[in-house]
Parts: sequence; structure tokens; C-alpha cells
Amino acid sequence: MTIKITPFALGDYQTNCHVVTEGDDCWVVDCGYDPEPLIAYLLEQSLQPSAILLTHCHSDHIAGLDQLRSSIGKIPVLCHESEASWNMDPMLNLSGLDGLPVTAQEPNGFLTSGEPISLGSSTWKVIHAPGHSPGSLCFIHEESNQAIVGDTLFAGGIGRYDFPTSNVHDLRSSIKHVLMALPDAMTIYPGHGPSTIIGHERTTNPFVVQSF
Repeated sequence: MTIKITPFALGDYQTNCHVVTEGDDCWVVDCGYDPEPLIAYLLEQSLQPSAILLTHCHSDHIAGLDQLRSSIGKIPVLCHESEASWNMDPMLNLSGLDGLPVTAQEPNGFLTSGEPISLGSSTWKVIHAPGHSPGSLCFIHEESNQAIVGDTLFAGGIGRYDFPTSNVHDLRSSIKHVLMALPDAMTIYPGHGPSTIIGHERTTNPFVVQSF
């Protein structure tokens, strides 16, 4: 079993959107503004995603969904149930705050924290990590020591918690009890910026060390 995670930094926000492959199966995790490079990669590699997983439903993580699905096919879109209506509501997905409202088709289903999901022959954990948004999710593959963590934790930083639907107490708990419970050697792929390793963030990330 070989897990391959290929990030694409899309749009002005340089949102990391990921193609995850194992064998002949593949997921897209998040699809932000200007998704053409991600779509081109899928077409060039003859990859047909079995699902689009959303770490959360802010506009920079969903803006390219409809374009992707019109180019590749009607792929199921899955998110946390607490953000079920966000794709269709610019105020909740934050694009309305910029004066450039974005909507995308509603999700087809929901992901439940603690329930395993399968990609090819691999099994992943879905973990709820609220704070940056109420439905923020992380996708963890323990066997390969890799995780996609959305906007909860960055290399040297953390997700914003000043949005109307953010909660600093939840974010603090998610980082302390969810992400810092992962092994030191685990590589994490955040929603913005470079990948990093949990052990490095545990000892050098000022927000983690000082318990923001």
C-alpha cells in the first residue's frame, strides 16, 4: 500500500487542496479558487476521484467545487454535518464578507468523527477538530504517519479564530487534545503553507508552546 498526497496551492489565498491516491482510488480534499491546476492533474493522470472530502466549508476551500465536478464528473462531496448549509450561504462560508459571494452545490453526505473511511485498501480516521470553524475535520492515516488537517494547525501557526463562527476555546482544545495527541513523527498537510511534522510543532510552534 502506497499513499500519495499531492498538494495544489490554489487561488489568491494559496489554499492547499490535495489529491490523495492509493492504488487505483483517489480523493480530492478541498477545492478552492482557481482549481485549473488540480483539474489538469486529475485529467493528465487519468484519475477519477471517488469522493471530495472537505476539511471545512470556508469559501477558499469550496470555491472550485462546481468547476471540478463539471470537468471530472458528479463526484460526491462530503463534509461535517454542522456545516451542511455553508456551501450555499456566502455569509457562513465567509465570501459574503469580501463582497464577492461564492456558492457551491450542497454536500451529498456527511462524515462522522471516529468512523473509519476507506481509500483503496487503506483505512483513514475522520477526526472532528472544531475551532477555526465548527465542522473542521482532519483525515488521518496512521499506517503511513500522514494527516490532512485543514486550517486547524499550520507550520509555525494556527488557524484564525476571529471569524463569526470560530471559537478560540474549541481551537485550543482541538490542537491540544486532537493534533498534539498524534505521534511526533506524523507529517501533517495544512490548509495553507508547507507541510510539517507534529513533533516539530510540539516544540517550536509558539501557539502550541505558549498555549495561546
